[in-house]
Order: sequence, then structure tokens, then C-alpha cells
Amino acid sequence: MVKLPPVLKSVPIERATYAPYGDVIAADESLPFTYANMRTAKRFNHLSDVKNLRPESAKLNLCVFRCQPARAPLEVRLLERHRYSTQVFLPMAQTARFLVVVSLGGDTPALETLKAFVVEGARGISYRPGVWHYPMTALDNPLDFSCLIWEDNSEGDCQIVNLDKPIRVEL
Repeated sequence: MVKLPPVLKSVPIERATYAPYGDVIAADESLPFTYANMRTAKRFNHLSDVKNLRPESAKLNLCVFRCQPARAPLEVRLLERHRYSTQVFLPMAQTARFLVVVSLGGDTPALETLKAFVVEGARGISYRPGVWHYPMTALDNPLDFSCLIWEDNSEGDCQIVNLDKPIRVEL
């Protein structure tokens, strides 16, 4: 049994530290780009590999989540995962600030890999298929997210586990 601290400290998100869980999606000048729109725009391609592991039955769903800001203290009481699809969240406001809580694992979360990241500015994230995560959590203000996920409306679309004890997240 893994002994976890009662408080999980959040850290600013960075590509390298978030990579085991998914991708940071942003126009990052350190990445390759091509010019577009008569050179008035820079295009950053393939920022996340949006996978569908059920190609026969799933349909790409572009949806919007309207999230109310979290109340302090934030306690993680459950985690969810999407075994067959990448899930992408893109905030629909440039001044967004939101929390991402993730864990690796198989049939259950490997809580020793549990991490909390604060995402600020014009950046989105993806979860790799099978990555356990806390529901999308807006900070400070209500926030809309566009979301991409492959779904077939079966129980396999989303698996949820309740944690034995809540874990408080420190921002």
C-alpha cells in the first residue's frame, strides 16, 4: 500500500514534467512551426496525438465543458480515465487558470505517480488514453473548455474510482 502525504502540492505545468500523462498544447516559440495565412500566423502542428483505440465504433466528439471554479480546500475524492481515447481540453479564454491532477496506473490509479499541475494562459492539455485524472477544475473564475474525445456511448468511455481517503491539493 502506498503511503501518500495528506496534501498534494501543485506545480506550474511544464512539457517535460507533464509528458508521462499527456501533452501541453500551446503555441510555443521553442517548437517548430510553419508560417500560414500570408505569414500573419505561425502554425504549430501535431501538438498532441489524439488516439482512438476503438476505431470501429467510436465517434470523435467535440464538446464544451462549462466549469465553475473550485472551492478551497480542494480535495480529490475520485479519479477517472478514458481507456480508449486521448482527451483534449482547450480553455476558451486566454487568461484561464486551471488545475490538472493526474496519475498513471492500470486497472486502478498508481497513486505514487499522482501529480497536480496549474495551467495558466493560452495553453491546453491532453490526457493519454488510460491516464487517471481528476475532473477538469477551473480556478478563480468560471471557465469553458472545448474538449475532443473519441466515444461510443458505452461504459468503456469513462471509468471512475473513488479514493479510500481524500487528498487535499495545495495551490
